[in-house]
Amino acid sequence: MRIGVSLSSSHRTDDAREGARWMVERARAANQAGLDSLFVGDHHSTGPGKYYQNSPILGRLLAEWDGRPAGALYLLPLWHPVLLAEQVGTLASIAQGRFIMQCAVGAEDDPAFPAMGVKPSQRPSRFEECLETVRALWAGETVEGTRRYPFERARVAPVPTEPVEVWIGGSVPATIDRAARLGDGWLADPGLTPVEAREHAAYYLDRTVAHGRKPRAVAIRRDIYVGRDPEEARRTVAPILARGYRGFDPSALVWGSVEQVAEQFRAYAEAGYTDIIIRDLVADPALVLESMGRLAEVRRSVANG
Repeated sequence: MRIGVSLSSSHRTDDAREGARWMVERARAANQAGLDSLFVGDHHSTGPGKYYQNSPILGRLLAEWDGRPAGALYLLPLWHPVLLAEQVGTLASIAQGRFIMQCAVGAEDDPAFPAMGVKPSQRPSRFEECLETVRALWAGETVEGTRRYPFERARVAPVPTEPVEVWIGGSVPATIDRAARLGDGWLADPGLTPVEAREHAAYYLDRTVAHGRKPRAVAIRRDIYVGRDPEEARRTVAPILARGYRGFDPSALVWGSVEQVAEQFRAYAEAGYTDIIIRDLVADPALVLESMGRLAEVRRSVANG
């Protein structure tokens, strides 16, 4: 079981530099905790809080990271494939280790689609055409545009020095099957309950067999808090649960002492997951760093069974 982090890119602060500094501090803390991977997300036309865009902020965060895998989520239907191939090619050149592109079609009701001039109904076709095109560009080919992306004779440099690993997110049968058919790995939705997570992992693995593919990663995002002890964790998380965190079922959230969190992580490993990508359940910067630091102990506990 590998434990990585997807840093929150959304911060409510009057000082734009403060939110960026929090992200740098958290990347540094994740590195010191020995986490296995580092990611940031992708949203557009956001507000009123500050949202730090994935490619430039990841370029800064990589200065705090070593040779372990790193990457970003890209909602492919919102990206022109030539621009995306160039962004990832540059980031992969900055990264000391393997680059992982997480990607998804995005939610149909995401306000980013009208804001970016993209028809939500075209999400699946734009996704597949974009992915096929960027892979050809990363291979050094000169590429002609497709139905959704008309362009002529494009090529990019630098190209990634090693193949980019592609994890595809999905939470319904069609998108999970797409991940099994086209991806190197699958990224499960953060809102899944433990029962749903087990069922979705089994379905994904069945579809990889049907498509004759062997996945490199079966990953799930979990919003977590690692407390000093069970009681401190309960006191910290109780107000968050009372507010109805993101509309999630409370069982989708992972919190508790080091050993309680490790026990929950081991259950996901037993369900077939190779990677847990954590997100912060709390917002307080000091508590985030404390929780991140305790993940080093969680990793050791999980490894020791």
